[in-house]
Formats: sequence, structure tokens, C-alpha cells
Amino acid sequence: MKLGVFGGAFDPVHNGHLVLVSECREQLGLDAVWLVPCGSPPHKDPLQMADANARIDMLELATAGDPQLVVSRIEVDRPGTSFTVDTLDTIAGENPECELFLLLGADSVNDLVNWHQPERICELASIVAVNRGQDTGETPVPGCHIHHVSMPALDITSTDIRRRIQNSLPIRHLVPRAVEAFLAEQSVYA
Repeated sequence: MKLGVFGGAFDPVHNGHLVLVSECREQLGLDAVWLVPCGSPPHKDPLQMADANARIDMLELATAGDPQLVVSRIEVDRPGTSFTVDTLDTIAGENPECELFLLLGADSVNDLVNWHQPERICELASIVAVNRGQDTGETPVPGCHIHHVSMPALDITSTDIRRRIQNSLPIRHLVPRAVEAFLAEQSVYA
């Protein structure tokens, strides 16, 4: 089974995330994609992010009705810093029959050499460089197998969505309708 793994803060999940997953699934013939919200990321202050359970609720709303998209609590439930290598190691250990594909934006692929144990990441999974309007160069990590996927350039960011909510601007068509309703009802970023 070909399993895609797509991690991130998802603070909040938006339509750009879903288009990326859809394009990867289609272009690589993935059987499923796990969306893995980070618990305690090494590069962000968790106290500056929405509550993990709210981010998971939004992901579940965004992926409802698509059995090939699975929201995983693996990083949220694991104590300590959320390193991608640990997540992939756990998934590979529990699913030895799966061929893993780590879905990354081109900017992240270019920075992969600076991640925690990048060589081990490349041993555990094939890297998928998704062109979101950036150049998808090769990673300087030796032995890394890279697949290239193109998607439409969508200028949607979680940061901009949070800013729009805080300034009472519309977010319609930037996030799935169910996520928009959840954000309004729960006042997540207001």
C-alpha cells in the first residue's frame, strides 16, 4: 500500500492543503494520505497555535466523506517535540507493508537538510516535492529519492486566514465550508 504522510500545524487547515493532498494522491497513485497535525513542533511555539483538539476537529471536518484521508493524532498524543523522523519511524513500524511518501512543499524540501535526522527521514520515506509556485530543487540530503508533483498555485496561508479572522474579513472559499462554520462557532482565532 502506498501511504502519503502530510504533516503541519494545520492552524487552520485550508483549501491549499486539500488541493496539495489531492494532487499528490492522484499523481502518485497513493492509496491513502494521513494528515498529521503537529503536537509540539521544533520551529513554532505551541502556545501561539490553536488548541490541538480544535485543529484535529477542523481536519476531520475538512476530510469528512473521503475515506482515503485519515487524520492522525500520532504527534499530538506523543509527548515532547514533534520530529518528522519519529513520526515516520512509528508509522513504518506499525505499518511495515506500507511504502511511505512524505508530502512536502518545495520550500520544505530545499530545507530538509536542516531537519532532525534528514538521512533517516529519506530512508523511511520517499520525499514528494510539491511545486506550489516555488522551484522544486533537489534536496542536498544524500540518497534521498524525490518525486515531483505539480499543483495549481494557490496563494492561501494559515497565517493570512488567522489575520483575516482577527480583522473580521471573510474567509469564504479559503477553507472548507464546515471549517469556516467551526471557526465562527468556536471563535478559535477571534
